[in-house]
Amino acid sequence: MNGADAIVAAMAKNQIDICFANPGTTELALVDALDRASGIRSVLGLFEGVCTGAADGYARMLGRPAATLLHLGPGFANGIANLHNARRARSPMLNLIGDHATWHLPFDAPLASDIKSLATPVSGHYTYLGTPQLCIDETVTAIGATKSGLISTVVIPTDVQEHVFDERPGIPALSPRKIEACDGERIEAAARVLRSRKAVIILLGAGAMTSAGQRAAASIAATTRARVFAETFPARWDRGGDTPVIPRFPYFPEMGIETLKDAECVLLVGARAPIAYFGKTGLPSELVRPGTSVETLADPGGDAEGAIVALAQALGVEPIPPFAISVPSLPEHGLRLDPSVMAQTVAELMPERAIVAVEGATTTPFFFTTAAAARPHTVLTNTGGAIGQGMPVATGAALACPDRQVINLQGDGSAAYTVQALWTQARERLNVVTILCANKNYGVLRVELGRAGMNPDAPVPHRLTSLEDPALDWVGLARGFGVPAARAHTAGDLAELTRTALSQGGPFLIEAVM
Repeated sequence: MNGADAIVAAMAKNQIDICFANPGTTELALVDALDRASGIRSVLGLFEGVCTGAADGYARMLGRPAATLLHLGPGFANGIANLHNARRARSPMLNLIGDHATWHLPFDAPLASDIKSLATPVSGHYTYLGTPQLCIDETVTAIGATKSGLISTVVIPTDVQEHVFDERPGIPALSPRKIEACDGERIEAAARVLRSRKAVIILLGAGAMTSAGQRAAASIAATTRARVFAETFPARWDRGGDTPVIPRFPYFPEMGIETLKDAECVLLVGARAPIAYFGKTGLPSELVRPGTSVETLADPGGDAEGAIVALAQALGVEPIPPFAISVPSLPEHGLRLDPSVMAQTVAELMPERAIVAVEGATTTPFFFTTAAAARPHTVLTNTGGAIGQGMPVATGAALACPDRQVINLQGDGSAAYTVQALWTQARERLNVVTILCANKNYGVLRVELGRAGMNPDAPVPHRLTSLEDPALDWVGLARGFGVPAARAHTAGDLAELTRTALSQGGPFLIEAVM
């Protein structure tokens, strides 16, 4: 057993069963070790941002870490944007990075870099395996950190990977992480506030946005003065079926301030206190007005579902009746496509238990309202705002849950960042239907230009937000990566192509021209 074998064995023994990889020369021993190991699936991504985004999607669906294998500092740097999103989602992940041999580092070879400085901002745990003796203990420690929802990054020089142990070392297995129990004092404090009939806003984070968590929150709201909102960009959100319809907290700060203006208390359940997405002159960063109390029922990463359920029990509220599925009817066949028509079509046709990866600031928000009471489904959103997340996260979700249909509602501007994910979907034959919303511009930038009092149609703003000169041929791009594709101009086109894509299995891209 060499160092690389020991690292891979530690992964396999501790339930890491997939590795999204874009390796290079400094990772050859790890590639060889993965080939000899059993129980770990190796998946190639053509760009490191696809690997890190796919690992994020995998972790969001299964609640356990995936691994990535990346090439030195520059390769890791290519994956940082989606590591930023994964950190915001609290997705556990183990990054393995090969480095030059320890004896070669002083010579500053062309690919040498300060990997630690690159890794630290997006890693909750970082370690450099400078000697072979560290391989097992430090790798297991790094895996242990992922069990708390952290990203662990491990750098392994080639000579450490290749070192052969005299005796086969033992590999420890970690105990499953125990989620911290609900805090009884917090539950009682929240119950007192709600019993006082104060105007309370309950803000749910992803951990509370299960069907059970939302039912408990809706039951509380039905018998108190509380109003319930979902955080704006949750890592995972179970919706539809008999789950109550919970609105999203507004994205724009003016609307957030208006939502909170009469609140006497904001109760956080696995969420952070609302802040503005961007600082804007004349508006506060903290959206909760001064004098409003902010109470935490459960911290992000804690047992938010258990806490809100326990709060409902402490209040003795009656469970609300199950919500009825309300699937919207298909829009008229000849209607030209726009975001509303697209959302209506997808909400009607998506199968039960679909996973919907959503990325597109101006083309996809309609889906949240249109599909709120559709068939049961799970939504994955862009938690950190770094675009190029949708396609990779959809890829990872499909590998995590091969029995569930994945639908990627994808803006065209952000899709261009990580379009290579289509190739991995084709190679792995994943059930991902991508509906590419082709409005041919960076729509959210045009909105923000207008909000700032600037003219989005002035020559330079138009030039820097338009994707029309030349227009991207998404059907051609998808086919080039091995994914069947077709173009839709009308509601009827989209409905027909969606039915076809869902029925045939495997990846498919529909360019929805808007």
